[in-house]
Amino acid sequence: MSVAKEADLAGPGIGDYTELEAVLPDDYEPLLSPKETMRALFAAKRLIEDRLCEALNLMPVQVPLIVDRGSGVNDYLDRDGSRTPVAFHISNDRDLHPIDAEVVQAATKWKRMALREFGMQPGEGLLTDMRAVRKDYFLDHDHSAYVDQWDWERAIRPQGRTLDYLTATVRAIWQVLVEADEMLRYQWQALKRYPALPAELEFVHAEDLLAAYPDLPRKRRETAYLQEHPAVFIYGIGWPLADGYPHELRAADYDDWSTETTSADGRPMHGLNGDVLVWNPVTRRRHELMSGGIRVTKDSLVRQLDMSGQLDFLELPYHRAILADEIPLSIGAGIGQSRTMMLLLRKAHLGEVSVSVWPHVLTEMCARRNIHVLM
Repeated sequence: MSVAKEADLAGPGIGDYTELEAVLPDDYEPLLSPKETMRALFAAKRLIEDRLCEALNLMPVQVPLIVDRGSGVNDYLDRDGSRTPVAFHISNDRDLHPIDAEVVQAATKWKRMALREFGMQPGEGLLTDMRAVRKDYFLDHDHSAYVDQWDWERAIRPQGRTLDYLTATVRAIWQVLVEADEMLRYQWQALKRYPALPAELEFVHAEDLLAAYPDLPRKRRETAYLQEHPAVFIYGIGWPLADGYPHELRAADYDDWSTETTSADGRPMHGLNGDVLVWNPVTRRRHELMSGGIRVTKDSLVRQLDMSGQLDFLELPYHRAILADEIPLSIGAGIGQSRTMMLLLRKAHLGEVSVSVWPHVLTEMCARRNIHVLM
């Protein structure tokens, strides 16, 4: 069992195309044509962006696609080093003033620096329409090399670094998604073939999830819980749990997964972060929508980098800025745009709502199942 748990730590996904063949639904019927899908998608996108800005007091800002490799602001996703960014050399001015650049994998750390750049005060924040490339994903039904997210960040005061503040923020985001679902189901009646999104999220700590399903690896614990609670936020992802394993590996330098917290019944816990997951009635699988939380302080940054064997990161500009209290305390998250649209438009594959590159084995598999993957 420990081998299964270790194999499940470095992020979600399916392992091979034989497994994917067994996962994709055989009885799939798209409810909207490709044209209607795009109309519905952009209607939902406009609503979600406007309502996120209203609910969280955010303003839209531009976001980089490429960053300087030496800045330390790129996202390495997991702390095991298994997912590295696309890197390239810019031979500017005949290599007299070159730049070594990377394509972003997410704007997580950049956003916190941007709070300072845009002069955001506590309670104010920013929303980005982020695009990224993640070359090390296995490409399946809900993972693509092309990534689009609503990456948002909001400055907070020290007293906002609590589970209650995190919970209230996540609830506000969920209500935006519920409103988008209601709009889509009203304007595109065919979507009513499947149940509406639950009106409320459940909240559970990763430690309690382990206690409920002690013999299951992480993804199967989530799947079991979602059978009874089809929309959930899981707190505390990154800190080692009672079995010695974290619920999932998390990067050490943005979400605060190590600060001690207290459960509702008084038990010591860890982590001011988490994920939103839902049960997808089309794929009949767990479906992650959002990851984020309250960000590290200088103390939790050092603690987490030490636990991860990455103290050398403290020499990078982003990390030095946190140590020197030069950037605001904050809360933030990445909400998967295509993941959200796949759920709201009741699609079986991410490629029905976004355009990327896919292997022939996958597109042929989808075609046999009436899944129209955009190319």
